[in-house]
Amino acid sequence: MSNGARYVIGVDVGGTFTDVFFLDEANGQCDVAKVPSTRHDQAQGFIDGLSRRMADFAEISTVVHGTTVGTNALLERNGARTGIITTKGFRDVLEMRRRDRPRTWGLWGRFEPVVPRNLRLEVTERTLADGTVHTPVVLAEVETAARRLLEAGAQAVCIVFINAHANDENELAALEAVRAVWPNGYVDASARILPEIREFERTSTTTLNAYLQPVVGSYLNKLETALEAKDFGGQILIVQSNGGVMTVETAQALPVRTALSGPAAGVIASAYIAGAAGFANVITCDMGGTSFDVSLVAGGRSALAAQTSIDFGMVVRTPMIEMTTIGAGGGSIAWVDRGGLLRIGPESAGSDPGPVCYGLGNDRPTVTDANVVLGRINAARPIGGNLDALDVEAARAAIAAKVGEPLGIGVMEAGEAIIRVANSRMAGAIRLVSVERGHDPGKFAAMPFGGGGALHAGSLIKDVGLMSALVPRFPGINSALGCTIADMRHDFVRTVNGILDSLDLEQLDRSMSRLAQDGLDLLGRAGIEFADTHCLFELDMSYQGQTHTIDVPLEVTLKDKRTGITARAIQAAFEARYRQVYGRPLDGIAIRVLNLRVSAVGTRAKFDLALLAPGPECTMETARCGTRKVWVDGGWHEAAIFERLALPVGAMVPGPAVLEQPDATIFIEPDLAGEVDRFGNLILTRKNGG
Repeated sequence: MSNGARYVIGVDVGGTFTDVFFLDEANGQCDVAKVPSTRHDQAQGFIDGLSRRMADFAEISTVVHGTTVGTNALLERNGARTGIITTKGFRDVLEMRRRDRPRTWGLWGRFEPVVPRNLRLEVTERTLADGTVHTPVVLAEVETAARRLLEAGAQAVCIVFINAHANDENELAALEAVRAVWPNGYVDASARILPEIREFERTSTTTLNAYLQPVVGSYLNKLETALEAKDFGGQILIVQSNGGVMTVETAQALPVRTALSGPAAGVIASAYIAGAAGFANVITCDMGGTSFDVSLVAGGRSALAAQTSIDFGMVVRTPMIEMTTIGAGGGSIAWVDRGGLLRIGPESAGSDPGPVCYGLGNDRPTVTDANVVLGRINAARPIGGNLDALDVEAARAAIAAKVGEPLGIGVMEAGEAIIRVANSRMAGAIRLVSVERGHDPGKFAAMPFGGGGALHAGSLIKDVGLMSALVPRFPGINSALGCTIADMRHDFVRTVNGILDSLDLEQLDRSMSRLAQDGLDLLGRAGIEFADTHCLFELDMSYQGQTHTIDVPLEVTLKDKRTGITARAIQAAFEARYRQVYGRPLDGIAIRVLNLRVSAVGTRAKFDLALLAPGPECTMETARCGTRKVWVDGGWHEAAIFERLALPVGAMVPGPAVLEQPDATIFIEPDLAGEVDRFGNLILTRKNGG
């Protein structure tokens, strides 16, 4: 690495834009860039974004990357041709799922697994639920199956045997047999990916990991080659779905952990910024070009989900920041259905061809087109820097033809209808993570980011009843900023599956200590200087007879390779968590411990958010850019226009107003007002405390 390497750079690749945040650790200066994403080759957009501010890549010490390569491969089902080798009689686990349906109120629904049946092969072996090997694996059958998969064109293969979570002996023996004949490294076993009870979830997660390995591995290799060609000698880290980062080597082995990489980085940034600004409770609202991602941060902590479905039947069981995603981004297409109802998305125009106003061939109106026609987006100053101007007339014509005429309304009414329907869908997603989970939205602030989030923040405050909105200094590159501050994290899971009263606590303690040490060893080999390292311990627990478990954090510390865990401490932690979730614990029922989860966390140094604050040269006079007519609530309003980054600390901006900056636009509605805090964030509240 060059002695002159001083930049830490966060890069978030979205469906429409690639966002870059530059932090110069030598002088504490920050900068941003936003360029169109290159879906055909994401590495190209990545390099383009860095090149906007970096003439010499040798000055870069660390690049932290939030990637959508794995996400897109899953959603578009263009991963590698993959094979499965499994226990005789279990080839259809992936297809049977949990016997659920794509639509709850339907009698049938089609589902095609990512691995077709002819590539799911069976071999002789059997391990019992208690871990006893009933039938040793027949390795000759394993080798034959591997060769058949190769002949069928499989690039990757995974081995999933029944009850391998209880004893991985047969699986690991089969793994070595396959490796002996397989021409590449895309071979793995479920015991190494997810050694956890629940056959379908283990099969699905292991299969999707194999499905992504060639795709993500190829992309990361291409990215490393492109950076090396630019004399980059630093380190690349990849953001995980759990909000932590990992090395490229780990990402290549476990690409399934990148399924929600980019959105997770945005939540991490939001929690950090909101905490510094004095907001412990926020609902993050990430509106990009394709989707609207919502997550809840309560008490300064984001919630982790044990599993998620990327699409129907594509279950990934690995810790992920809990979020809800809907197809309501800036590029989401507005259309009128056969019943005469206005709909938004889920189809998106993306970055190519993009909204109609981009002039690249699309003739179907999007949410961005509506914001342009209503005057909320400055057509003469498009974000991203790749277009000189936006075509307002083309956007008007598309809205009139596709929405106005079918509904029998004027173009301005049609544009506002598009915004209202989009806002309604976004408000519904916010209620899903707040009201429907027992949280009072009046105690939460919205935190809008992404290129379009701050255009809709005011409506979301009023529609949902939120306390306020906190717009970060650089909303358009919030996820990229989050990349630079995310901690390194490694998660492990082991199935325990026992009753607490009869649990072997010595064995549990050894498992906790061993997994913690494995995680700390991985952190030590990462080559990163951490401010702190620590381990988190958690159990999945329930009362005997219950189907669903709750996550129970344990307040224990690793000392002399032991945690000193006791049954009394476990029971107290379980009852406290059960009381928090359900109101009161139950009496006289045995307590079951299903899984052990251990996380090793390396805390990376965080930069001072005061570096983002407006300088002393900023004044209201220099920030003011005149006025512009904006259509709101059925009529035109004269809105003040400001250069957002030039507003001073303490500035008060009453609505209606539009704040413009290179990475995003903020719209302050007539009945709202904004105030700039000491970090340069904009706090939106109702006028007169209403």
